[in-house]
Amino acid sequence: MSYPNLERLIHILEVLRSENGCAWDREQTHYSLKKNMIEEAYEAVDAIEDNDMKHLQEELGDVLLQVVLHSQIAKEENAFTIEDVAKGISDKLVHRHPHVFGNLSVSGTKDILDNWEKLKAEEKKHRKSAMDGISKAQSALMSAQKISKNAVKKGFEWPDENSLWECFDSEVNEFKEAIKKHDEKNAEEELGDLLFATVNLARWNKIDAEQALLKANRKFMARFRKMEELATKPLEEYSFEEYDQLWKQAKKELLNN
Repeated sequence: MSYPNLERLIHILEVLRSENGCAWDREQTHYSLKKNMIEEAYEAVDAIEDNDMKHLQEELGDVLLQVVLHSQIAKEENAFTIEDVAKGISDKLVHRHPHVFGNLSVSGTKDILDNWEKLKAEEKKHRKSAMDGISKAQSALMSAQKISKNAVKKGFEWPDENSLWECFDSEVNEFKEAIKKHDEKNAEEELGDLLFATVNLARWNKIDAEQALLKANRKFMARFRKMEELATKPLEEYSFEEYDQLWKQAKKELLNN
């Protein structure tokens, strides 16, 4: 099986990075492209959320561009090539799927995931702490989820959900107290504790906090756009009571559509 368009993309990036290529492309480094990598991944997720396959195809192309471009830069630095990248992930997938590529018998998804974590731990023996390997570049919310999950794997878990709710309520009260005292430094710290407790509640109830917040963001933006459509005067001139009524109207119209 051949992949002529993939080979063409690799060649195009080689040309763009060459002496006779594009000045902008030649100037790029792993560091300068960090933001692009993150943005392209999120735009692909947006296409998935919208169930827009045409858009998803385009965005996956942009993600692939980042992979090939980083690999080309690494090749020029004699670090690794796109072939090394493909080999590495292929070897990893085969190793972590012994129930497919080997003789391991599994009874279901739980066995598969448990074995995946076991094999992953064997590969990462250099890690000394459960906190090792957590990305510093991902969003704080995603990091919090990973931190909480890794701690639980070591047995650091609440005895029951009620105790977790008690912790949440306590963090709410401590945040309120800091606000009342106008203690900005402590208020920031307490808000962080409150957000972390919220992440733990989400994890306990098998809710992805990152996805939950993304959906809340999308819902708010949709309602606000509808408010802008329904407004009969500049929104800045609305009173709180008028805003409240407009919000409810926007919510009702969106639910009926």
